Amino acid sequence: MAQRALPLPAARLGRAVRTAGAPTAVSGVVLLLPDGEPYSHRRPSPLSYARQIPLARALARAGRDDGLTAHVVRYRCRGWNTTDAQLAADAEWAVDEVVRRYGDVPVCLAGHGMGGRAALRAGGHPAVGAVLALAPWLPAAPDAEPEPVKHLVGRQVLLVHGTNDARADPELSFRLAERAKKSNRDTCRFEVHSDGHSLRQHHTEVAALAADFIRGSLFAHTYARPVADALAAPPPLGLRMPLAVGFGKSLGR
Repeated sequence: MAQRALPLPAARLGRAVRTAGAPTAVSGVVLLLPDGEPYSHRRPSPLSYARQIPLARALARAGRDDGLTAHVVRYRCRGWNTTDAQLAADAEWAVDEVVRRYGDVPVCLAGHGMGGRAALRAGGHPAVGAVLALAPWLPAAPDAEPEPVKHLVGRQVLLVHGTNDARADPELSFRLAERAKKSNRDTCRFEVHSDGHSLRQHHTEVAALAADFIRGSLFAHTYARPVADALAAPPPLGLRMPLAVGFGKSLGR
């Protein structure tokens, strides 16, 4: 007798990641969106979730004095699934859940890979003030509909991509950033030379860049000079900004 497929779990927020000594009140939230697959109805990969925990801890630590809390979103399934855009729908649900739990606090969507695409797609939610897309996976087919960008107006947007990414084409994220910059000047993109899809080789610099961007976007801290320059520079300069080795050390983080 054939077994029935188990029903997919509901989307949910992972446990809140905060740092000892942080204010009791939550003043801002970063939602980390794990990587996924273009098409799959399988349950989410625990490994993809676990890979986001170190970054969640680093961001919570950097934003401790600002009252920043991080959650890693647990999707219903691991696939984008064409027009269903299930990962983006789960990201939007997660923002709604943040509003329900914490009230009117600024939110940053920070996604990796397919999660980066979800962050960009769900970035138009009214509660979202910033979008961070790390090595975003974007459709490459010549007849594929281009990802929408006009809904990102009014948000701070940062894309980060390794130049040796063999899973998600860096040129596709450049082209999206180029389109986004035309309608939203608060868009920039950094290139991590010689790094791959996981951004593991320069993970310390990437975490420092993400923390600087989130603290500046959600809490109005002054951006580090490279971030400020990238946001102010016209294309293509501000969209091909190299991430310097050692970024963050001079910031005391």
